[in-house]
Amino acid sequence: MLKPRALRPGDRVAVVAPASPFKREDFDAGIAELRRLGFDPAFDDCVFDRSGYVAGEPGVRARALMDAWRDPLVGGIIGARGGYGSVHLLPLIDPAELRRSPKVFVGYSDLTSILAFLSTGCGIACFHGPSVAGRLGGGAGGYDAASLLAAVTRAEPMGDIAAPGLETIRAGEASGPIHGGTLTQIVASLGTPFAFAPPERFVLLVDEVNERPYRLDRMLTQLRLSGVLGRASAIVFAELMECDEPGGSPTARAVVGEVLRDFPGPVLFGVPTGHTAGPSVTIPLGVRARVIGGREPRLVIEEAAVE
Repeated sequence: MLKPRALRPGDRVAVVAPASPFKREDFDAGIAELRRLGFDPAFDDCVFDRSGYVAGEPGVRARALMDAWRDPLVGGIIGARGGYGSVHLLPLIDPAELRRSPKVFVGYSDLTSILAFLSTGCGIACFHGPSVAGRLGGGAGGYDAASLLAAVTRAEPMGDIAAPGLETIRAGEASGPIHGGTLTQIVASLGTPFAFAPPERFVLLVDEVNERPYRLDRMLTQLRLSGVLGRASAIVFAELMECDEPGGSPTARAVVGEVLRDFPGPVLFGVPTGHTAGPSVTIPLGVRARVIGGREPRLVIEEAAVE
């Protein structure tokens, strides 16, 4: 796994828009938050492009990402928001060029397409963390600043991920490199040249929002039938916000427990990353993690993601 250089105070962080458009006020608030954290945010005007439900033409979005990646003055890159459209960029990105100069890349939601491409396709550590117009734009209530800075600025393992509401669905203990993101994007990649292809004995991180229980069942079943779950040593779910059936039953948690009743490793539920009710925690992808399921469930990041 290639690791990017750790960000330092004053480093330039490029903001790109691989997916959907955003509200300018949310974007401006996120830019201000990046400055408050000690970084120097930069962006091309094409970040404000609009083409229906995506933030400009695919070629323009891909070029903005690659221009930022090539720029020696840019220390890291962060997505403006999720939504839809990141998958359009994948055929336009050169993996060899990405591997030549690994950089910090942060995002979540639809940007899972790029996160998975980086971590499982290119072998580059990256970060399931806040976007600019989403979580960062919400200030301290939208994201966990401590975990973001620990992940991208310190060349040491993050250790225990703070998750007071973490629950055990299946007990056990396992470790492996952690990969994943939003379930919809992971499943949508299967059968394409950019299929989610983590190594054996990996830890699967699953985030999702606003998907009803039967859809969760369908997507998890597809992961099982495709063989992806068979390669996983453990599974860690985020909070699965707004995924309970209207009326309250069945819940997303109950469906996860039923679909994974025969999974041989630990399964945890409730890590506050990605789509969460409160501040979203940043989790590095591609590095070694340990999952402990039992009375005191824990997710432990055992390897630094930057150097």
